[in-house]
Amino acid sequence: MPQIQLPAYEQVKAFVKAQISAGVWRPGDAVPSEAALQQQFGVSRMTVNRAVKELAVEGVVTRVQGSGTVVAQLHRISSTLAVRDIHEEILERGHLHSTSVLLVEAVRADLAMAQTLKLRTGAKVFHSVQVHFEDGVAIQYEDRYVNPASAPEYLNVDLTQTTSTHYLLQHAPLTEASYSIEAALPSAQEAKALGIKPDAPCLVMKRRTISGTQVASFARLVYPGVRYSFSGNFQL
Repeated sequence: MPQIQLPAYEQVKAFVKAQISAGVWRPGDAVPSEAALQQQFGVSRMTVNRAVKELAVEGVVTRVQGSGTVVAQLHRISSTLAVRDIHEEILERGHLHSTSVLLVEAVRADLAMAQTLKLRTGAKVFHSVQVHFEDGVAIQYEDRYVNPASAPEYLNVDLTQTTSTHYLLQHAPLTEASYSIEAALPSAQEAKALGIKPDAPCLVMKRRTISGTQVASFARLVYPGVRYSFSGNFQL
């Protein structure tokens, strides 16, 4: 197969990362100036500037006002949390997964949801609400909005037989995901569906998945704190 040529800014990023990974540049060391990188790679100043900005966002380097750019102290550590199908997760623990579907509908996106899914306000989106059980005990309340362009048949899926995550991973292959996790109290509806008290602490994950150039879905996932814990790993 012919080798794919990286875009110019990606070549600059790859060079910087390679120097750091090889130990040539260590935490706190200065990274060559944008002018020096521009001359080395024969590219525009704008291209180098984009590469350095993206490296800073990724936590690889730190830009110090008036002092240039240095290798970040924690450049080699990144936290990862996989997007997993809860059905498979429960099966791996040797337990039984079941689902109660509370709602599946088409709605019009309000301003906030339109911005999240990168659609126009009032655009049609799919909405589902369900509760996932492990051996009959509710462990997750899932409130999900789906972009019809990514999964046009979503409303016809039997969510008691396949999870929304499994279906979306098949029909809108994941290319990127972002998430946040916080401690919060459940809403009255969430508490009732999960069979917990309204003042029971929960872990709430808000997760947006992207497939290609489109935002595929946004989900609010509520887990009773006494029944669930998140796990991940650090890559060195």
